[in-house]
Amino acid sequence: MQNTLPKIWLDNLKVLDIAFQPIINIHTGRIYAVEALLRNYKKVGFDSIFALFDQVYKEHLLYSFDIALREKAIQKFTKIDNFRNIKLFYNLDNRLFEMPDFSNGNTNQLLKKYDIKKDNICFEISERHEISSDCNMEQVLMHYKDENFCIAIDDFGVGHSGYKLLYDSTPDVIKIDRFFLTDIEKDAKKKLMVRSITHLAIQLGIKVIAEGVETKEELLVCKDIGCHLVQGYLVQKPTLNTDEIVKKYHNIVDLITHDKREESKYKIDTYLDKIKPISIESKMNEVIDYFKKHPDIPTMPVINSNNEPIGIVQENIIKEFLYSHYGKSLLLNDGTKKSKLKNLITPCGIADINSDIATLIELFSNNPESVGIILTNNSKYYGYLSARAIITLMNEENLLFAREQNPLTKLPGNTMIEKYISNIATNQDSYLLCYFDLDNFKAFNDVYGFRNGDRVILLFADILRKHLPQEFFKAHIGGDDFFVAVQSKGEDEYLYIKKILKVVTKFTQDAKDFYSQEDKKRGYIVSKDRDENIKEFPLLTVSASIVLIPQKTKNRFSKNINEVLSSQKKVAKHEYNHLSISTLL
Repeated sequence: MQNTLPKIWLDNLKVLDIAFQPIINIHTGRIYAVEALLRNYKKVGFDSIFALFDQVYKEHLLYSFDIALREKAIQKFTKIDNFRNIKLFYNLDNRLFEMPDFSNGNTNQLLKKYDIKKDNICFEISERHEISSDCNMEQVLMHYKDENFCIAIDDFGVGHSGYKLLYDSTPDVIKIDRFFLTDIEKDAKKKLMVRSITHLAIQLGIKVIAEGVETKEELLVCKDIGCHLVQGYLVQKPTLNTDEIVKKYHNIVDLITHDKREESKYKIDTYLDKIKPISIESKMNEVIDYFKKHPDIPTMPVINSNNEPIGIVQENIIKEFLYSHYGKSLLLNDGTKKSKLKNLITPCGIADINSDIATLIELFSNNPESVGIILTNNSKYYGYLSARAIITLMNEENLLFAREQNPLTKLPGNTMIEKYISNIATNQDSYLLCYFDLDNFKAFNDVYGFRNGDRVILLFADILRKHLPQEFFKAHIGGDDFFVAVQSKGEDEYLYIKKILKVVTKFTQDAKDFYSQEDKKRGYIVSKDRDENIKEFPLLTVSASIVLIPQKTKNRFSKNINEVLSSQKKVAKHEYNHLSISTLL
């Protein structure tokens, strides 16, 4: 396309510049892509990027301007070290199709000029933009998708048509809007919504980018939920200097290193089928020959030229065509350049090999039609986890959980507590730990019997579940001893301590219902102590021994933590509010 922009806009293009912001793998810190962002728009007289694009739209120059801007972005993209192994995310204005000079094939010409593969470009379309009745977002999406470009929906969740687009068009990528990620670690509603969006997208074979992440806590929640990629100030601010775009972001690697589950990765690896994938560009006779040579493989992963998984092709779908003479001829007719394999691909869940086993099981369980999950390593195809393998993993995890939980309360037991404290000892984050011990429980058990004793234990476990936030690790040491812990920031500690005090108060009130009217009125029961002496015992209460572990505390060995918790338990029993607090130095 010969660009016929007026001189004023050609001059503006010389002033405008492109900044890049990295998009990285949330599990490894390795770069996956960069997003191109327009800069210097104020130098050419506009208060915002939107105002600039509105003006070229009004002058009916939007498409010509955008093509020139694409070339500027692509040209600068080639200055990035390792650019051939990453993607360029480029934002499209939804009004392009309204321009009188719109034509096909211009992006392909640019890619050919700069020797870039089509799989290295991803066009972003935003739900935020107002769109006219003549050209809707879905039309733009489908045009570029039909041209086999990667498509991303930006700002997902803030527009009105997001879920309809997922249903109708199935983009390759969605970027979850910053609104849903701000303080997500403190907001159960946001966490639930992001988990729902992420898992639905993964089941449809869509990659998920957590966009605008600014804190470590936001990053770790998104990672645990199952997001594949992350972008935001925590990783790196947009930069005009291409030398500042690196292959690996060690600031993120440091944050996630202690959170990695190497044991989980090794376990998943043992169940993985290392099925050789087939390229989307393969001829149909190659696909048919593959299934003939491998009768034991009913499902074959499909990848693009960058070794990124696209979906799966199933033998039973191919057979449906082969049983029909017309269908077989249709499959094997290579008279068209368009890939026939593309129309036979079934979406498949895609997750990273470093994902938590529980996340993989949840992804599979939530989709009754799932035949398996494709696993990637640094966004590249790694292997295939079949439905049978996932079910086996699920059964093993259930057995393991059953062995490691307390049989009465079903809370994690001592093995899980030891693992949790061991993890604290190997990282530098801040934590709040609490040891609960029911007061006068033995006397109650002796007078009212072990069945009522069990009911009291279950009452306390239920209070922990209901009154401590989800981020708390809640466990049952055994008998009348419990343990809870939470990763904290300094400003959170006071709120967490208040919640623990509420647990103490709630149990003290509710436990009274297990006593007779006479004992409640009297305020004590009579029973024998450990030396067989008759004594008066107050009604049930609970003592809480809290230990604060500040960030970068050096003496955070498991032995030290256990000793402080144990010794403080005795102190808490003599405090008027049954609470003692100390800080590990």
